[in-house]
Amino acid sequence: MKKYILTFILFLAVLINFAQDSLYKLGPDSQRKDGVPKGTVTKYTWESKLYGNFREYYIYVPVQYDPTKPAALMVFQDGHAYVKEDGDFRVTVVFDNLIARKEIPVIIGVFINPGNADKQLPDNPFRGTNRSDEYDEMSDRYVNFLMAELVPFIKKQYNISDDPRMHAIAGLSSGGICAFTAAWQRPDLFQKVMSHYGSFTNIKGGHLYPDLVRKAAKKDIKIFMQDGSNDLDNIHGNWWLGNLQLESSLKFKGYDYKFEKGTGTHNGRHAGSILPESLKWLWSDITKK
Repeated sequence: MKKYILTFILFLAVLINFAQDSLYKLGPDSQRKDGVPKGTVTKYTWESKLYGNFREYYIYVPVQYDPTKPAALMVFQDGHAYVKEDGDFRVTVVFDNLIARKEIPVIIGVFINPGNADKQLPDNPFRGTNRSDEYDEMSDRYVNFLMAELVPFIKKQYNISDDPRMHAIAGLSSGGICAFTAAWQRPDLFQKVMSHYGSFTNIKGGHLYPDLVRKAAKKDIKIFMQDGSNDLDNIHGNWWLGNLQLESSLKFKGYDYKFEKGTGTHNGRHAGSILPESLKWLWSDITKK
């Protein structure tokens, strides 16, 4: 009898979580529209000298890109999840719609997958062998990889602004804390952060960020956060509480931030449903000049 009761409780929990996630729907700016020009997406591979590993990445270029004018840059970790046109986020679709209406600047999008130890990349990029070492580590190593290897290579092909206010970095889960770490370590390079259900928990010390933010001098970073109250709770910590604690510290220090709170679980449904408005807020200091 106890076995059946436990099974029923687990089934009920799954059903409740599914119901919470089903509340979130993609809006019109996450759909293709007639008359809106479609940017190009090209897939590449990269061998990192710093990490000694391999990865795939994608570059998005909007139709409005003019090589005589510096474009903004936005770098996405776990890029495969963000670039997928039928996924939770559909970033390139949203970019096309918002750039066409001039609600965000002309952006070169870089969608980077986590590194893998050998050239035989996993079918599921989330399984890249170096994902946690790159994303959960709280040092400047990953941002140095970006700015010493990949971004300079891309800047040889495209006219990208050198202004850190025109550089944004984003990620989900461990990629979310990775984005925050990149800007925290190098605000001279990235001054905009988008963290979706970020792992501000003790995987590799990320639970320390609330204290670090309170005690360090305020940095010139604009931060967007999203999470759901039914996010993960495991040996590494509670994701919802970790994000709430970081929000409290950002508020205490007077940061320019926004935290969109939902009731979802550890996935991109809520984050994707609000992505158009999130991007407009993140880039509002540029578009409203």
